[in-house]
Amino acid sequence: MAEREKSQRLTGAASLLGQGSARGNIPSFIVMDVMRAAQAQEAAGRSVIHMEVGQPGTPAPQAARHAAMRALESSTLGYTMALGDEPLRRRIAQLYGEWYGLDVAPERVVVTTGSSAAFVLAFLAVFDAHDAVALPSPGYPCYRHILSALGQTPVPTETGPQSGWMPTAEDVVRAASRDGVKGLLIASPANPTGTVIAPDKLAELAQVCTARGMQLISDEIYHGLTYGARAQTALRYSDEAIVVNSFSKYFSMAGWRIGWMIVPQRLVRTIERLAQNLYIAPPAIAQAAALGAFEGMDELEANRRVYAENRAFLLDALPRAGFARFAPADGAFYLYCDVSHLTNDATAFAKAMLEEAGVAATPGVDFDAERGYRFLRFCYAGPTADMAEAARRLEAWAGARRQA
Repeated sequence: MAEREKSQRLTGAASLLGQGSARGNIPSFIVMDVMRAAQAQEAAGRSVIHMEVGQPGTPAPQAARHAAMRALESSTLGYTMALGDEPLRRRIAQLYGEWYGLDVAPERVVVTTGSSAAFVLAFLAVFDAHDAVALPSPGYPCYRHILSALGQTPVPTETGPQSGWMPTAEDVVRAASRDGVKGLLIASPANPTGTVIAPDKLAELAQVCTARGMQLISDEIYHGLTYGARAQTALRYSDEAIVVNSFSKYFSMAGWRIGWMIVPQRLVRTIERLAQNLYIAPPAIAQAAALGAFEGMDELEANRRVYAENRAFLLDALPRAGFARFAPADGAFYLYCDVSHLTNDATAFAKAMLEEAGVAATPGVDFDAERGYRFLRFCYAGPTADMAEAARRLEAWAGARRQA
């Protein structure tokens, strides 16, 4: 009897509490769901080639790992300043001179717990509840999910081959007039398409944002990973832009959860207060490793050459399995493939591909709620041998499907 009464009380309390906040009712990050399904296949003893998650298949550079070990032996690894360790902030600022020829003041550098924390800080610093923000579609899903969780309004801006899969100045003007957007977020190289915005088009977007008083936020997390000309930073065209980057991709440190922002001087103290209260400080051990990573640039460039080799191999091999319609893939490490001639449900297709061929890829609905049912994203950041095996499996799988 006592147990039944206790159960009834708990049920009543749960009913009063309801289902939680509306802000928490955001979609899942589908790529992580695919990774969980792939790991379940592996736990059952099956071999899976991972092309779903956008992370390097290599560890942090040796110099970063050695720096972390030295820090473990010599430091208490307590809290750092909320904006990050001064030596790391100075070294990040120096990178902008090396890569872009720009002089960035170290005090404008904000070290963050991955780029994810950078987006939270940036959105809170410049947008109020219900403010609308223009985003590229297809695009990284967490942009819109974070905005929604913060009570802000994502406004997808449809892109396609005609605009190089990038928003145009005309798109932004239209969104500002129709939807009253207060900001624009762009990404180049882009996830999932791998496309890179031309410098003159980036300059046009910066000019439109300045003229209309809109905040430009540029996701540059894949800078360093291009296969032609280097991608240009938005800082070249606007000192008011917020630039987000990370050690996860080019620096091969995804699991270390360490990123950074370059912010206008007027926002430094605002973001510092937010960081103090939300995160206290970025992880000390990851900051030590990140500083060391700058000594491993030769190793990182070797990684990039592997990605370039993987890219070239798959662009040649995947058409034999029926995958031939790709976005340009000028940067990052993704192939965004139109599979509408193979399926009208990319989610079900990806599930079958995982279960029957042992190749994990991400359905396009993660990146584009309207058109994503036609697309798959393949990540080619793994070992070249894995890419070759994936191509072999997919060709065999496609042949079996044709005969069925």
